[in-house]
Amino acid sequence: MSTVPPTTDEAPRPAAPAPEPRGPWAPLRPLVLRLHFYAGLLVAPFLLVAALTGFLYAGAFQAEKLVYAHEMTVPVGDAKLPVSEQVAAARKAHPEGTVTAVRPSPRDDASTRVLLSGVEGVDATHSLAVFVDPYTGEVRGALEQYGSTGALPLRTWIDEFHRDLRLGENGRLYSELAASWLWVIAGGGVALWFSRRRALRKVRGTGGRRRTLGLHGTVGVWAAAGFFFLSATGLTWSQYAGAHIDELRTSLGQSTPAVSSAAGAGEHAGHDAAGGDGGDGEHGVGLDRILAAARAEDLGDPVEIVPPADAGSAYVVRQVQRSWPTKQDAVAVDPATGEVTDVLRFDDFPVLAKLTRWGIDLHTGVLFGLANQIALMGLALALILLIVWGYRMWWQRGRGSAFGRPIPRGAWAQVPPYVMVPLMAVIAVLGYFLPLLGIPLAVFLALDVVLGELAHRRARRTSV
Repeated sequence: MSTVPPTTDEAPRPAAPAPEPRGPWAPLRPLVLRLHFYAGLLVAPFLLVAALTGFLYAGAFQAEKLVYAHEMTVPVGDAKLPVSEQVAAARKAHPEGTVTAVRPSPRDDASTRVLLSGVEGVDATHSLAVFVDPYTGEVRGALEQYGSTGALPLRTWIDEFHRDLRLGENGRLYSELAASWLWVIAGGGVALWFSRRRALRKVRGTGGRRRTLGLHGTVGVWAAAGFFFLSATGLTWSQYAGAHIDELRTSLGQSTPAVSSAAGAGEHAGHDAAGGDGGDGEHGVGLDRILAAARAEDLGDPVEIVPPADAGSAYVVRQVQRSWPTKQDAVAVDPATGEVTDVLRFDDFPVLAKLTRWGIDLHTGVLFGLANQIALMGLALALILLIVWGYRMWWQRGRGSAFGRPIPRGAWAQVPPYVMVPLMAVIAVLGYFLPLLGIPLAVFLALDVVLGELAHRRARRTSV
């Protein structure tokens, strides 16, 4: 929820005796308040970058349609050319590289994309998308494309900045740190907000720090569910936590299945059938019969045709619609015979595989289209405001000094062992699965203990 805590006069004061516990929450509240304050203070810069770039990314889908309208859309004609002819037109204009996939025109006014890899000047993890008019064979342009959603240069740049600050694998640590802590800060803020007396939650008729606190808490509570969702789904494809989640799903038999791309047995298997130039994507019976075989298995648009990876592999035709209703069926087709050798239906995916797919698509703004993107922009804006209000409260807490006063120490001493022991066990488990939560938390706790001990010794020397 919030990124810098709603610090209040209810914060623990070192000189005051600890209150008598009234259930497990009473001794925990000062601890949650202190953790919420410091976590928000230190993690807020990372969350701010994630929120700003996330806001831009959510809007990039619509911007992409405007910026690349010439390449992505075509005048509607009478009849579309066979896919093989469209690919031939693309290869005539761009003979470099190798055809790694073809996305036939999914709508009457949409172009066909022919994806090439190994093109000089194109990032090795990206493809060169050649846009072909499916009615005339005219090549309308070529752009670098990234990812399964077909992101073009504008959206790719924002996506990479949001994911890793364009620093590569090491840069991904920033986004994983933000996702690991967002749900902790949000949960702590919600707990603190509802633990306050109702009169102290009001915004109307208040001013100064109390008004900032009211705005911070009210907006944070309303947006908390969205923050929990963004944190959970963001972690599913993070570097370290994502690996743990994948291992857990695999151990439960809930990993995402894949269609078998092995070519069918027979005298032609392993011989690439009728030869064909692998660089053009044409193998054996050809792209048109392969697509027809997939259509016979009810694979409607949009689809992607992936040529065989080697002489012993089949074509894979898969649906690539991530919007609702999700279309993720796939078939493997023998290039020698044009017969379907394997079928995978999205309906047969394990439950966790489906939830992961939907969660990622909702997180990236494709599941429900424009409405999804507007909701994400609203959440990003809410997070930005919470960060600004959080730092403002910290400043106001200083009561005119250059810096805000921190939350006083003493919170740990108020937590009884019967609460602390299970709490530390939970933190240890979470720290294992979410290392960028556990490691910073352990460092924070160690520093807090050391600084507290040093302060205690200084006080003793002064009193002597």
